[in-house]
Formats: sequence, structure tokens, C-alpha cells
Amino acid sequence: MIVACGEALIDMLPREGKDGAAVFQPFVGGSVFNVAVALGRLGTDAGFFGGLSTDFFGDQLKAALAKSRVDISLANVSDRPTTLAFVTLIEGKAQYAFFDEHSAGRMLTEADLPPLPVEVAALHFGSFGLASEPSGSAFEALMQREHLSRVISLDPNIRPTLIKNRDAYLARLDHLVAMSDIVKLSDDDLAWIAPERSFDALAEDWLDRGAKLVIMTQGGDGATARSKRVSVTVPSFEVKVADTIGAGDTFSAGMMVRLERNGILDKGAIARLDEDQVRDALTFAARAASVTVSRPGADPPWARDLA
Repeated sequence: MIVACGEALIDMLPREGKDGAAVFQPFVGGSVFNVAVALGRLGTDAGFFGGLSTDFFGDQLKAALAKSRVDISLANVSDRPTTLAFVTLIEGKAQYAFFDEHSAGRMLTEADLPPLPVEVAALHFGSFGLASEPSGSAFEALMQREHLSRVISLDPNIRPTLIKNRDAYLARLDHLVAMSDIVKLSDDDLAWIAPERSFDALAEDWLDRGAKLVIMTQGGDGATARSKRVSVTVPSFEVKVADTIGAGDTFSAGMMVRLERNGILDKGAIARLDEDQVRDALTFAARAASVTVSRPGADPPWARDLA
């Protein structure tokens, strides 16, 4: 089983009403939620750990996870409200305004961390939950507790408006990277994390800290991966882009699913990946992400869509 650890929220997406007025329509979402959905749809045993609400938005999130075959038995359910993210699309790219004071996701604490079943092979972390407190400390503690025995995947998926203390966040990120096996970031993340550095320089630093595979996605320009052994670049798949919501999340899920299916979702195996294995996983992940960008909103593919 692969468990996605982080936020589940409601994306309020801009739409045009029948009278032409601008309106917002609610959709289930959140970066880590999207990873969980993509994992389930791509056919692996998937789980979700994070804060879920008993309000009607929380019911929508739970129903959507169940529909995508995601186990939510590890989730922490409370009567706190669901986080809302109002989305603006600028040239197809999403920008966010978050409303999450005292939300079910944000108020997660270390006391809420569950014991994990032995069948959990990998954990994925990222985005919103790492930038807020107390949830950020809780997820960091979970990674600290589990990183020696399970594969750790990390996607910072930076949301600048949420980060109040840049230095503190970067210090946390360094600690998380050191405990991670796979780290994926976007070119936008790189521009925020290290605007003066190249991907190669940052990847070398993160590999020295302890990461085994560092990947950067670049939208239509494909994806590049670096390890101590290999350097691989794959192109993107050419599709008509509806928007980019959920593309990186689908990519992260696709990477883990492909490694699992090839029998190499294992800490030792990831450290020894050869060029063909990395290229195969990147290509599968890029193909899955291309389906997501061809659809409006975060709508990851099912395994049958890639058959």
C-alpha cells in the first residue's frame, strides 16, 4: 500500500454563470488528496492520511476518495471545517487563496498520528500541510518516525502565500529532503526555493543530503531526474491543455505506481535505479500527467485510460 499524507480541501474554481456573472464552483482537491486519488485510479492499493471534516464538504472528499478506491481508515476525522482554496487561472496556471483557520487539516497534531499497517510500503508527503502549523510539525514527525523502514516520496509543491517564515520553511525542507527517497519539484518550485541556482546544483545538494532520486517537472518541456548514478530527461506528451491543476500530483503518483509494478518501490532498489528504469518510470508518470492536463480541474486517469 502507498499512503498519501497531507491535505484534502475544496477547490473553488472560477466559472461563468448562465447570466454571465463570475461564480465559483466547488470541486474536491488538494495536492496530496489528488495524489491519493491518482494512486487509487492507477490501480495500486492506496490510502490517505490527513484531517477530514464531518461537514458536507468533508463528506464530498470522503466520497470522492472512496470512489477512487482510496482507503481512508487512517484519516483523522473531526468536526473542524474543511479548508477552502479559491483558484484563479492565469494563462492556464492555477493561483490560490486559502481559507483554513482552525480547519480539520491544519489542526492535525502529532497526537493524531496513527500506527501504520505493515503492508504500507511507501508514504507520500507534500504541499499545503507542510507549510501550516501544527500540521507541518505533525507530518514532519510522521516522516521522522517512518523513514528508515518505508519509501518516502516528497513533493514540496510550494504555495508562497501560505509560507510566513521563508527561512524556517527552507530549514524544514532540508530536513525532509534528507529523510526522503524520491523528491519531486516543479520549475516554479525551484524558482521559489533557490532562484539563484540551477536544478543540477540543487539536485546535487539534495542528493548529498540523503535523497536517492530528485526530479524536476517543467510542464511542456518534460521532466528531468538526477541520482548519484544517472541523469535522465524525458519529453512531455503533446496534448491540448485544459489547465495544469493536478498535473504534478498525477506525476508523483505515476512514478510510485510504475516503480511498484516493476518491483522496485524499495529503498535499496531506488538507490540503485539504472537509466532504463528511471526513464521508464518518468515516461509513465508524464503520460499519466498528460491525461490530467487535458481535462479541466484535477481529474487523474484510471489505469484503463492508459491501456
